[in-house]
Amino acid sequence: MTNNRHNGIFYGVDGWTVLLYVLIVAAGWISITSASYDDSAADLLSFSHFYMKQLMWIGMAWVAAIIVLLLDERFYHMFAYPAYLGGIALLVAALLFGREVNGAKAWFEFGSLRVQPVEFAKIATALALARVMSEYSFSINRAGDLMKVAVVICIPLFIIILQNDTGSGIVLGSFLFVLYREGLNKWLCIPVLLIAALFIVSFLLSPMTLLVALILVCTLSEAMMNGQWRSRLVFLAAVMLSAILLCLVMALIAPGTLDLYHSLLTTTLAAVVFAAVYAYRSNLANIFITLGLFVGSLVFLPTTDYIFNSILKQHQRDRILSFLGIISDPLGTDYNVNQAKIAIGSGNFWGKGFLEGTQIKYGFVPEKHTDFIFCTVGEEWGFLGSVVVLTLLCLLILRLMRMGERQQEPFGRIYCYCVAAILLFHVLVNVGMTIGLMPVMGIPLPFMSYGGSSLIAFTILLFIAVRLDASTRQFSVHKL
Repeated sequence: MTNNRHNGIFYGVDGWTVLLYVLIVAAGWISITSASYDDSAADLLSFSHFYMKQLMWIGMAWVAAIIVLLLDERFYHMFAYPAYLGGIALLVAALLFGREVNGAKAWFEFGSLRVQPVEFAKIATALALARVMSEYSFSINRAGDLMKVAVVICIPLFIIILQNDTGSGIVLGSFLFVLYREGLNKWLCIPVLLIAALFIVSFLLSPMTLLVALILVCTLSEAMMNGQWRSRLVFLAAVMLSAILLCLVMALIAPGTLDLYHSLLTTTLAAVVFAAVYAYRSNLANIFITLGLFVGSLVFLPTTDYIFNSILKQHQRDRILSFLGIISDPLGTDYNVNQAKIAIGSGNFWGKGFLEGTQIKYGFVPEKHTDFIFCTVGEEWGFLGSVVVLTLLCLLILRLMRMGERQQEPFGRIYCYCVAAILLFHVLVNVGMTIGLMPVMGIPLPFMSYGGSSLIAFTILLFIAVRLDASTRQFSVHKL
């Protein structure tokens, strides 16, 4: 323990952050109570009810928060890598020996208790990422260091995808926001997002269209990074014309052996080698990073069709197709989202009142106490209540960003931004899917959705940031 803890465990703790946390958790418990309340039940205080179970989880989460505050801030830096390895081990164990729930083999079951290790793996990954990026010699614009970051993020992401829990895995993509904060060139962040969008719709596009789109995205983004528009456009034109010329020559020499797509692929690979040699001689790290992104995407893109048709479950494929407007199934795939929008819309401005939500009460909205908890907020508290809840969540995220900015050590700053990124992604996706702006992924609304693993993990995730911030504030006070 540090020697400045004589004023108690709450010395230096950001009170506004804790207050926001308590208010959001309370709003979540009220919503869960309304969503699962049954006035015909014999014993309303029985722990068979979701709201009573959640009350127990809230108590355990607060105990976990106190333990986090009691630990020395150096503990989280020293044990970041062991925690990461432990998180990976838990994910592998869940993949091999876990219980399958809703198509995802991502749970441990102990009697009636279920634990989802991916929620705790997010904490471990955030700690490991903060540790890697806070090393003295680390540079966000060095290809080797950026590769270390990619490895830290991609190992758990790959395992989570194998568990068929794609929604939870995609959350790790939110760390791109952290990389941008730490100085990653914005013109590299943009192609990453565009390539991710290509992956989502890749099964709808021809290989030729995907390849051309990938070439354009990477070449133009590299031109924006280095400001060499003329040379990059010449390079782009040379690749395209060479592909056409190669296709024509092969059509004359050996008809039918090389079509336009394979001609473009051949010339592109040759151009990659040329660009790598040029980047090495000119010592241009940005080109190496872009080339790595391009080659990785080029290798992965052809597998997306296989992933979509062979790895994703039928209901996951239907959700994607429904979101893209390719299929319409109001009584099947679209039922959850349609009922969610009806529930939220029926709340109007003021809402129907506590326990008065008809869509919720009569079970029209599935998963009303977990993934679709925001429907309860919208129907019973209306537009006003929804705005209040979203405001509380946004203030908490902004508070975390402010905490990150006042950190004196990179580790604390990076970790605070990791927490802010995870919470922001969860809020955007969860609320977005209830109103039809996002595909249904099955990820919880932070601190509000029912579930012990989710609540405890989010609490630990948040209060580690609070503890690191408290140490900074203690140091500032003592320095004065």
